[in-house]
Amino acid sequence: MTDRITSRADYDRLLESFAWECPDEFNFGFDVVDRWADSRPEATALFSVTPDGERTITFAELRERTNRVAHALTNLGLKPGDRVLVMLPRIVEWWETMVGLLKGGLVAMPGTTLLTPKDIAYRIWTADVTAVITDAEGAAKADAITDELPTLRERIIVGDDSGDSWHPYTQIVDAASFEFERTVTRADDPAIMYFTSGTTGHPKMVLHTQASYGIGHTTTGRYWLDLHPDDLHWNVSDTGWAKAAWSSLFGPWIQGAGLFVQHSPGRFDPGDVIRMLNKFPITTMCAAPTIFRLLVQEDLSQLKPKVLRHCVAAGEPLNPEVISTWKKATGITIRDGYGQTETVLLCGNFPGIEVKPGSMGLPAPGIDLAIVDESGSRLPPGRDGHIAVAVEPQRPLGLFQEYWRNDDANAESFHDGWYFTGDCGRTDEDGYFWFEGRADDVISSSAYRIGPFEVESALLEHPLVVEAAVVGKPDETRGQIVKAFVVLNEPDKAGNDLIRDLQDHVKQTTAPYKYPREIEFVADLPKTVSGKIRRVELREQSQ
Repeated sequence: MTDRITSRADYDRLLESFAWECPDEFNFGFDVVDRWADSRPEATALFSVTPDGERTITFAELRERTNRVAHALTNLGLKPGDRVLVMLPRIVEWWETMVGLLKGGLVAMPGTTLLTPKDIAYRIWTADVTAVITDAEGAAKADAITDELPTLRERIIVGDDSGDSWHPYTQIVDAASFEFERTVTRADDPAIMYFTSGTTGHPKMVLHTQASYGIGHTTTGRYWLDLHPDDLHWNVSDTGWAKAAWSSLFGPWIQGAGLFVQHSPGRFDPGDVIRMLNKFPITTMCAAPTIFRLLVQEDLSQLKPKVLRHCVAAGEPLNPEVISTWKKATGITIRDGYGQTETVLLCGNFPGIEVKPGSMGLPAPGIDLAIVDESGSRLPPGRDGHIAVAVEPQRPLGLFQEYWRNDDANAESFHDGWYFTGDCGRTDEDGYFWFEGRADDVISSSAYRIGPFEVESALLEHPLVVEAAVVGKPDETRGQIVKAFVVLNEPDKAGNDLIRDLQDHVKQTTAPYKYPREIEFVADLPKTVSGKIRRVELREQSQ
């Protein structure tokens, strides 16, 4: 395979020659992490900055620690295929745990630390979770669950040795052997499962397999992030999102790059990003567009990065004006990329190729991406349609295996030889893709995907709410905010006090970031003849 993309000619040749290579057996922990431990044992795998200080972890140390984690979990009786919920902030133990789970053939289920007890209980019930690995904050939430959880056998806590029902992570990992016999994992064995929001029903379970995800992110790390073994890459992302798998784990380590990790409790401070870039030799950075929107509001004259050469963004479309402002301040063009929880990089702006501000860029090597109509027929440039990935005659690596235990969702997304992403767009005459919007009603706010159903369900639990409909409203900073239209059983109680009460209620019922930042009280909701809420009409009202 061609090593790099440095021009449109390189890209075109690569697109012609690229072919996925998939072995019968694969394990990212052994075949990638341990390979770097063999060839470059003293190279930096992780450079962590926390309020407690700075710490460097080499690939040799990472191999030992992940072997110990795999050993500790098998010592507890966990077996290949068991699902393990992982809720940890940006601390070294998250990376140790994720790779250790892969080595043990266990299925990692990363979750944001913002999950509520109700969210946690739903995930444990739905996925038959066997174990939970979290910190003291997450442990308190898990302990608050009053439901019976028959499949949950083991609870492991990081950073706190108290509590009779929890195994101390440090104790069981330090006591485990640093040698771990390779677990045989086939290419199509389950590896990672994410929960992703939908417009109806509860979050769906997105199942990725060992080789498809572990090898598929080659396009993310090599061609889009353009990483080399001597790079120090920073992805400003919560560990609970697939973006962390993309750019904080698989993509960089496939390339042998070091990862810069910064964890500071509390609210995000864009000033921290400027200070980190000025102080440390970070060569490449990935962040959600929301982060860049906040950064360009800072005094960028203070930004004097030591060695920064590339910046990329993913999670939602990036505003052209943000790209322009960042370019004026740093000389670097932010290269947007597109993909989903269900995929690796599908489309991106690659190094050495003209960036059309606002465009998603060009299809990733190995991905047959197209704009199609409802029946899967390709549409010409300029025509709006569904953004879809061809799965026939060959299914590409990097695409999820299925929505686990959800035949209806699979049938809706996979048909006529395509995977329909649920997004709509168009192409131009040069082959660039342009995002038009969601085909469904999922809200993209600060790179978080928020399903209206979850927020509406939380609102309906309030005794004064009769009906509720939730849509995304355009917002300069967050891309979209959650707006709720609410019908009350006592309309005379509408007002600012009730708005605050409903917002607090949602924060307590579901993950806090999902709460409606705007609430409008209405007499009734627009509906179809069959009684379905016409969210499209409400979205139009919110423009």
